[in-house]
Amino acid sequence: MKKRLILATMAAFAVSGAGAQQPSGKVLVAYFSHSGNTREVARQISEATGGDLFEIVPATPYPTEYRAVVDQGKKEIEAGVRPALKNPVGDLSQYDVIFVGSPCWWATIAPPVATFLTSCDLAGKTVVPFMTHEGSGMGHSEADIRRLCPRSTVPDGLAVRGSAVHNSKNEVGRWVRARLKNGF
Repeated sequence: MKKRLILATMAAFAVSGAGAQQPSGKVLVAYFSHSGNTREVARQISEATGGDLFEIVPATPYPTEYRAVVDQGKKEIEAGVRPALKNPVGDLSQYDVIFVGSPCWWATIAPPVATFLTSCDLAGKTVVPFMTHEGSGMGHSEADIRRLCPRSTVPDGLAVRGSAVHNSKNEVGRWVRARLKNGF
C-alpha cells in the first residue's frame, strides 16, 4: 500500500510538472529597479518560481534624469556607498533561495542592492543574481555578490538586455527551469 502511494505521488508530480517547476524551499525575488526593466524580469522570475517579490527601495530616490543617475551611481560605487533603504526586508529565515536583481551599473550591482546584501543574514542561502543591462551583461557583479555573501551559495546568474525585457519571458522561464532542474 505504501509503495503504491509513493508511486502515485511520483506519477502525479511527473504529469503536473510540479516537481520540476518549484524549488524545495521558499523563494524570494528581491530587486532594485530604476527604470522598470529589472522589475519586469523580477516579476517573470516570481511567476516562474512562485516566489515572493520584494522591491529594494533606497530611502532617497535616485534622480530621474539619465546623466544625473549615471554620475551618482558611479560616485557611489567608487566610494563603496551603501545607501539607506526605505523598506528593510525583515526576517529571511523562511527563504532558502533568494533571487537578487539589479541593473548593471558600472559593471556591477547598484548600491541599494549592495546595501540589501550586506544588511541581511544570507548565510546558508542560495543567492541567485540576475541583471538588466544595455550591453555590459553581468559585468563583475557575480564576483562582487560572492564577495558580499561569503557564506552563501552564489551560482552564475542571468543577464537580460533591458530593451528586451518585455520579450524575455521564455528565456527567463528556461533559465529558471534549468536552475531548478540542476539544483542551482
